[in-house]
Amino acid sequence: MRRLLLLVGALVFVDTMLYSALAPLLPHLTRELDLSKTRAGVLVAAYAAGALLGGLPGGAAAARLGPRRAVLVGLTAMGLASVGFAFASGFGGLFAARVLQGCGSAFTWAGSLTWLVATTPRERRGELLGAALGVAVFGALFGPVVGVAAALAGRGIVFGALAGLALLLAGATLRLETMPAEHASGSALRQALGNRRFAGGLLLMALPSLLLGTVAVLAPLHLARVGWGAVSIGATWLCGAALEAVQAPLVGRLSDRRGRVLPVRIALLAAALLTLGLAAGSRPLLYVPLLVLATTAYGALFTPAFALIADGAEASGLARGIAFGLMNAAWAVGALVGPAIGGAVAAVTGDWIPFLFGAGLCALALLAVRSSPRPTRAPS
Repeated sequence: MRRLLLLVGALVFVDTMLYSALAPLLPHLTRELDLSKTRAGVLVAAYAAGALLGGLPGGAAAARLGPRRAVLVGLTAMGLASVGFAFASGFGGLFAARVLQGCGSAFTWAGSLTWLVATTPRERRGELLGAALGVAVFGALFGPVVGVAAALAGRGIVFGALAGLALLLAGATLRLETMPAEHASGSALRQALGNRRFAGGLLLMALPSLLLGTVAVLAPLHLARVGWGAVSIGATWLCGAALEAVQAPLVGRLSDRRGRVLPVRIALLAAALLTLGLAAGSRPLLYVPLLVLATTAYGALFTPAFALIADGAEASGLARGIAFGLMNAAWAVGALVGPAIGGAVAAVTGDWIPFLFGAGLCALALLAVRSSPRPTRAPS
């Protein structure tokens, strides 16, 4: 069990690290390749596009072929994508590498979480899943450091090393015993999609990924315009991820004790107000604290969303691999729409319109949650 938890932690750490590594590197790539704000948004969204393409296939592979094979497919994609990103000389090559990175991520997340849940005693499931998700937050924390290193030392060295890391993780995966495949039932899938907890969890998973994706494009470019470099931008993302790592277990504990709805309401209210603050496009002295607090509020929505998806899937009898595959797809939809459309709209109207739209989505979600008939609690 300990070896499996270490492997799962390493896998989700690398996945979230790759996703967040682009933030401090984006201004450097924009200058190097003369990218427009629209193309910068598309490049950020490419990872999510790959995760969306791989979401359902990754879940099906984890359920029908077994989690170990799904993880190995994901690591193969990650290694090839890292080599591509290391040596790509144009927008097309970077875009293809990011898509492949995201697709590999969908397979590794579905396979690793299915593996962990299936081999964990029920009384320790929440504890170990929380530990794995905490490591994923630290991956997001470390990602900007990788981006800064790539901006200073070159993409070839840093992403070439990540390709070697994929080989090491594949070797560790082969040393562990696998588990039998699951039965993927169409009727269970239909029942889960009609389950309020499961469907609500998927929607709640998409919203913060949309907001974070929008911020990942607009905030680094805004700070670069006022003279901030890759190191300063990376430090800002480090602060946000550090706060997210602190709040994640606290939000999880609150959702266990007071139901899933209360932390969602608090996070949505904070997210709406802070996103309105970002729409003003203030100077860094005010903009950076707002940015750090906003990303923390967005991240606080992931923990109850994950819990709602797990609760609804278990109540519906849905295969774990399919549930985690749908979770990946829901995250990917938001992470794809946010940077792609946010960057395109900002290029025409300015940053304030995408941020205003994001604040409006948070307000609408808050109204929907407030109309919920009763708090949703985890099953005892």
